[in-house]
Amino acid sequence: MKKVICIGDSIRMGYEPTVVRELADWEVVELKDLQCGHTRNILEHLDDWLSDDLDVVHINAGLHDMAQDPTSDPDVAPVGESRVPLGEYRANLGRILRRTESTTQARSIFGLTTPVDLRRQYEHGKGIHRTNENVFAYNAAAAEIATERGAVINDLNKVIVDNGAEQMLADDGVHFTAEGSAALGSKVAGAIREAVA
Repeated sequence: MKKVICIGDSIRMGYEPTVVRELADWEVVELKDLQCGHTRNILEHLDDWLSDDLDVVHINAGLHDMAQDPTSDPDVAPVGESRVPLGEYRANLGRILRRTESTTQARSIFGLTTPVDLRRQYEHGKGIHRTNENVFAYNAAAAEIATERGAVINDLNKVIVDNGAEQMLADDGVHFTAEGSAALGSKVAGAIREAVA
């Protein structure tokens, strides 16, 4: 039986049940209610999550890295530095993928960050915000680093865009409806199967 772990934030927590269901013939190491957060936190705990018997490691991180303090106007982009600046994010991803390679024989997959809706984030009253400009910049960096390290790129952003972000995004403008999480989970499960086909 092949073995996989999905590492990521609350978006992963939403799609993980679909991955488990669709990979019933795999051993899926579930992190369940564990919110892996930004890349600094993943680096701090990565050795606890990895094992040398994994066949695939699917990583999805970026939303917590790019988060910024909001302005008072929903039509104005958030201000200040992201929690994890773009340059550090790039370096952290490189370190995560190198450590995955050195710790396991697993195939690495990196799931690109999903779209957001800034106005919904304001209406929901969250204390931190993300923009699609952030998403684009962080995804470009992630794709470059993943390609350099030989990781498979899983375009989760495209899944949501192709299925209609307006309908797939939840009211908070960051998370997803049950339908959106299921669509992401199916894409992740398919990418995992393809990685070792």
